[in-house]
Amino acid sequence: MAAIIHTYKGELLKTRGNAFYTLTRSIVGQQISVKAADSVWAKLEGTISNITPQFVLAASDEALRASGLSKQKIAYMRNLAEFFSTHTKPIWHTKTDDEIIKELIAIKGIGRWTIEMFLIFHLMRPDVFPIKDIGLQKGILKHYANGKAMSLEKMEKLAIRWKPWRSVATWYLWRSLDPIPVEY
Repeated sequence: MAAIIHTYKGELLKTRGNAFYTLTRSIVGQQISVKAADSVWAKLEGTISNITPQFVLAASDEALRASGLSKQKIAYMRNLAEFFSTHTKPIWHTKTDDEIIKELIAIKGIGRWTIEMFLIFHLMRPDVFPIKDIGLQKGILKHYANGKAMSLEKMEKLAIRWKPWRSVATWYLWRSLDPIPVEY
């Protein structure tokens, strides 16, 4: 891990400071590569000048589809926008990870991975380990298994040494695979 961190000296995990933005960007990034997600996101920002619940709810399906979003992701974004429009602003930093997971998992389209991205990139929680993330798995295999297969259980055991900073380790493993830093 020290060698990876040294390679990207001066680069840091950053937050955008906007819960809706981070969750929406995570929805866009679900099950696609970082490069593909960045491309869709750039088109979306060209379509919706301000990524807010009100703008997402007001945008037409056609405009959102033209950004490269699937019908399913449009529905997920609208579900999220509806949640933010109808709930009082949550005080996320006072809640535990489990409380946040319980609250957000109830929104259709928001799953465990999306919540983990929220915990890492919005709340900057230091010890999130999104083991089902393909990029994280690839990073572990590249740096800790010489590209050979490794079970999720072995990956989790390996990650124990990174506690309580597994979010940071995860980010650096992602960073080692992509030419640009991962941000949500």
